[in-house]
Amino acid sequence: MQRDASGLQVLTRGECLDLLRTAQIGRIVFTDRALPAVQPVNYCLYGEHIVIRTAGDSRLAAATRRSVVAFETDEFDPGERTGWSVMAVGHARASLEPEERARLARLPLSPWTSGGDHYIVVAIEMLSGRRITAALTS
Repeated sequence: MQRDASGLQVLTRGECLDLLRTAQIGRIVFTDRALPAVQPVNYCLYGEHIVIRTAGDSRLAAATRRSVVAFETDEFDPGERTGWSVMAVGHARASLEPEERARLARLPLSPWTSGGDHYIVVAIEMLSGRRITAALTS
């Protein structure tokens, strides 16, 4: 098991993908009007792509067209002081092909707001993750 300089367990790509499959909420980091922005989103992992469903006229949809974004999700138990964090970086694009949109519409992904007819697909190009275990916190 590999550890980083802080003693956190470094997760493999496979472990990161497994954890991405278990979570439902994450944060997407993008540029909005030349400033960094972070927005919580629900998502679904589709192969090695992160899929987010939003309104086509949203700031998120406009800001993520053909741009590089970061995506992070995690789970922590404050009482036990354990948890994990996974971060992905990749190019985001709108899903425009009818066949792909039909496949994405079958994913277990419901929009939280009205007008969620737009799919953002993030190709995972860089993936990293860390885990903190109870042994590290004692």
